Amino acid sequence: MEFNRFIQLQEKIKNLPLPGVDAQLKMAPIKRLLELKQQAISHQSYKIAAVMALFYPNLDHQTCLALILRKPSKDVHSGQVSFPGGKIETQDQSYLETALRETEEEIGIPKNKVQIIRSLTEIYIPPSNFLVYPFMGFLHEYPTFVEQPTEVAEIIEIKVSHFLDDKVVTVQQVAASYGTYIETPAFYINNHVIWGATAMMLNEIRVLFQQSF
Repeated sequence: MEFNRFIQLQEKIKNLPLPGVDAQLKMAPIKRLLELKQQAISHQSYKIAAVMALFYPNLDHQTCLALILRKPSKDVHSGQVSFPGGKIETQDQSYLETALRETEEEIGIPKNKVQIIRSLTEIYIPPSNFLVYPFMGFLHEYPTFVEQPTEVAEIIEIKVSHFLDDKVVTVQQVAASYGTYIETPAFYINNHVIWGATAMMLNEIRVLFQQSF
């Protein structure tokens, strides 16, 4: 997708009704569907995080989206593909500020360079007990990425045209935080399996693009 085309579409995307939970659940593992039913109970003590879906033109003026591969750690999301983002801090004045701050910390994008398109549907993540607020934003030029060495193993640059191709939607066996392998809908892009909450948020973005054409 040419970046000029993306700039046109984002004006429509910001005004479309959110596809919401229906779009998210299309990429949810079966066990997760059951856990989501307990969401109201778990929310009594949930933590808050925010993430950024950051779009930008590559050097060929094709629209890309930045994801990160998290480094192995003791965290329940260790080694998984995710959006740049993280938990809210006391100095943050809003969820958006959290997403922008974490994006700058994890991949080196200055907060004042990101133009915000819109917020997306929040999503609850049972294994880590986080309620996550996602945002869409974009840059007008190809960024200079700076990986946070303690948390980010790789910055994954995904072409939007590739992401919108139905061929990237698959079903995969993945190692879940429950201690077992589960079968789940996923995206297979750039040799990475993207599943769980990240895939669910990505699917809402995917539907928004589809609806904007």
